Amino acid sequence: MKRTRFAPSPTGPLHLGHAYAALIAAERADPGEFLLRIEDLDRERSRPHWEAQIFDDLHWLGLRWPEPVLRQSSRQEAYDAALDRLIALGLCYPCSCTRADIRAATSAPQEGVPAQGPDGTIYPGTCRQRSMATAKATDAIRLDMSKSFKALSGNANAFCEYGPAHSGVHILTEDRLATSIGDVVLSRKSGGAAYHLAVVVDDAAQGITEVTRGEDLFEATFIHVVLQNLLNLDTPSYFHHELIRDEAGKRLAKRDDARALALYRAEGAAPQEIRRLIGLQA
Repeated sequence: MKRTRFAPSPTGPLHLGHAYAALIAAERADPGEFLLRIEDLDRERSRPHWEAQIFDDLHWLGLRWPEPVLRQSSRQEAYDAALDRLIALGLCYPCSCTRADIRAATSAPQEGVPAQGPDGTIYPGTCRQRSMATAKATDAIRLDMSKSFKALSGNANAFCEYGPAHSGVHILTEDRLATSIGDVVLSRKSGGAAYHLAVVVDDAAQGITEVTRGEDLFEATFIHVVLQNLLNLDTPSYFHHELIRDEAGKRLAKRDDARALALYRAEGAAPQEIRRLIGLQA
């Protein structure tokens, strides 16, 4: 049975882009199962009223899902266990670098133009030689991507993509992982799990068989397949869909309140009109 999910963060109102992502996930699941997950790792910005509005907006669109929903705020024990496994494999190191430190390191004349990866500027490896024995409570924990590639089992280093822009089988290579993605953060300085670790652990826990999400997250999939391999988790298939953009071609964000679903609802729009606006058949 195919199982998909929609995983919004309760940090603002859902907009047209969210509606598109949720409806695509539900349609890709049919006749299987569509799940809702609340990604509330950002404790400072997550709010109960935004979560309540997520439920209201999705129900208004006609979507239904099994209860209770999974909330990342209740999953720290699972994330810690996964991180401990990666540390035990010798694949992690502590990092004390700030964003300013990274900008300074990558802006040196000999470095040239800083390379950009899924998480922004690719980490230059400043703390890579540190051991976990030197870790402090204020450190982030990073994954050594070159070491991780060498630890991969040979029969699980690829994923199938069904989205329109990248359809096909994609193979992991050390060059792509080390130079185009870099050593990503798995645990933040606050001690909370970072997105890449949490999403992999949660997709496996929920038995997700196909991950549907925006094409802006395509490159992050290579990170997720590495983590799935190292943690002995199944790799789902992927469907990265196009993004809903404004008139200037900029993708919608939560600050685009003019396109918030709640506003369309308040103005008397019907769910069928939302489908028309995002290019889906009513």
